Amino acid sequence: MEPPNLYPVKLYVYDLSKGLARRLSPIMLGKQLEGIWHTSIVVHKDEFYFGSGGISSCPPGGTLLGPPDSVVDVGSTEVTEELFQEYLSSLGESLFRREAYNVFENNCNTFTNEVAQFLTGRKIPSYITDLPSEILSTPFGQALRPFLDPVQIQPPGGSPVGRPNGQS
Repeated sequence: MEPPNLYPVKLYVYDLSKGLARRLSPIMLGKQLEGIWHTSIVVHKDEFYFGSGGISSCPPGGTLLGPPDSVVDVGSTEVTEELFQEYLSSLGESLFRREAYNVFENNCNTFTNEVAQFLTGRKIPSYITDLPSEILSTPFGQALRPFLDPVQIQPPGGSPVGRPNGQS
């Protein structure tokens, strides 16, 4: 029996604030934040992410965000590209439909955490997944919530993944 093929799984981490969170968070929130994180999963030679437009893909580093601020090695997977595409399609019809996007509760980081666990059994770093609760635990974060809840984030430059019947 041949050993299974292993495919590397990477987490691309982008700071949407471009360093402003690091400088302004102590003043605004009373605590230090290192960034406002957007993440994506890179596997099978493509970058996959979730935003207000649903699940999208592009070549690694191919959104207008440019190259990631950091890359985390999540591990390796035996999941084939075909099986992974089926999985993404099912996610796009359930948990990660475009209308299910919420900046605090169902965002790009929720998506990459789910996908990382499916592919490798490992979660993404908690400093990323804990960010919404860190912000909301401050009086300023609570005051901003009504303004931030409707915010839709969709990094431009990707193509939709798994849209039934060619919907966009």
